[in-house]
Amino acid sequence: MAFNLVTSRSRKAGKRHINAEINVTPLVDVMLVLLVIFMITSPMLVAGVQVDLPKTKASALSGQDEPIAISVDKFGNIYIHETKIKMEDLEKKLAAVSQERKDIRIFVRGDKTIDYGRVMQVFGAIKSAGYKNIALVSETINE
Repeated sequence: MAFNLVTSRSRKAGKRHINAEINVTPLVDVMLVLLVIFMITSPMLVAGVQVDLPKTKASALSGQDEPIAISVDKFGNIYIHETKIKMEDLEKKLAAVSQERKDIRIFVRGDKTIDYGRVMQVFGAIKSAGYKNIALVSETINE
C-alpha cells in the first residue's frame, strides 16, 4: 500500500494527514504483463506427437478416466503419450503406464499417410497384451 503525506490547508500549518488510498496503476500494469505472457506461452504448452488424423463422421467417445494415447507418426514411430518406444517394448511399457490395469481406455492415433498395416500391428499388440478398451482416434468432418 502506498501512503501519501499531503498537507491540508484547512488545518493548522505544519500538520499533515495520511492519505490511505491504494494506487492500483502498478497492479494493473503487472496484471497486463502477466496476461500477455500467458497468452504467448499457452499455445507452446500444448505438446504431443504431430499426427495428421483421418477425418470421419463418428462422434466422440465419453469416459471418466484419462485414456492412454498411443500414436503412430508419419514415419512409423510409436509413442506412448510423447515418449518414443520400440514396437517390441510396447507391451512392457504399456503395462508400466497402465499400472497393470487391463480395463483402462487406450486411444490409438495413426497418421493418415502411414500404412494401415503399421497401425494394425500396434492395435494387435495392444489387444494381445490383454487390453479390451481400445479406440482409433480420428478428426470429425465439419459439414
